[in-house]
Amino acid sequence: MKTSTLTIAILLAAASQSTMAAELDLKVTNLTKGIHFTPLLITAHNSEDTLFEVATEASTALQTMAEGGNIAELVAQATAAGSDMAANPAEGLLAPAASTTATLSTTDGNEYLSLTAMMLPTNDGFVGLNSWKIPTEAGTYTINLNAYDAGTEQNNELVVEGSGAPGTPGIPAAPDGDAGTGGTGVLSGDTNISIHIHPGSLGDDDLEAGNSDLSNTVHRWLNPVAQLTVTVK
Repeated sequence: MKTSTLTIAILLAAASQSTMAAELDLKVTNLTKGIHFTPLLITAHNSEDTLFEVATEASTALQTMAEGGNIAELVAQATAAGSDMAANPAEGLLAPAASTTATLSTTDGNEYLSLTAMMLPTNDGFVGLNSWKIPTEAGTYTINLNAYDAGTEQNNELVVEGSGAPGTPGIPAAPDGDAGTGGTGVLSGDTNISIHIHPGSLGDDDLEAGNSDLSNTVHRWLNPVAQLTVTVK
């Protein structure tokens, strides 16, 4: 049976539509009570250049972000891959219950959206979105975002100012200055060194001793930790 000219035209139009550029309005809202997000990175990319992949070991670039909040290596990686991006739209930390917005123009072939930002105070926790397919139909879409553990550092929940260098244990900062000191360290049986859903922070009610430097009434959180609203024009 011969394929009609009309059928071919429809197929070509569908293929073209699936890879065409898009104009996006983005809004990220921090849903937590006491956790800040470090500079956000949002990328539109092809099927191969994702920022992270669950159940695999974190790249050095992702580890650098997850332990210290530095997105420079991820930005360089995304730039080299030809991804479109919105880097640090909040111009610094995104506070609890706060939102930030950005616009993003995607180029042909960059059909997927990803997002990362370290969560403070955590050891190597980050809010993430991995390769969400950008709709071709105009409209507003809402995605709830989970917290992930990079698997690169034990969650000892000890605040060690300036410890954000990859491989150096400790939480680099508690932005609101509401963490404690003198903790002995949370003992964790988590031996998963791959990226996985974060088990959450435990904290305790003793900010001068105890196991954790985190407060169990301020720094505890449950998934989802953020909400992303995408408006496709």
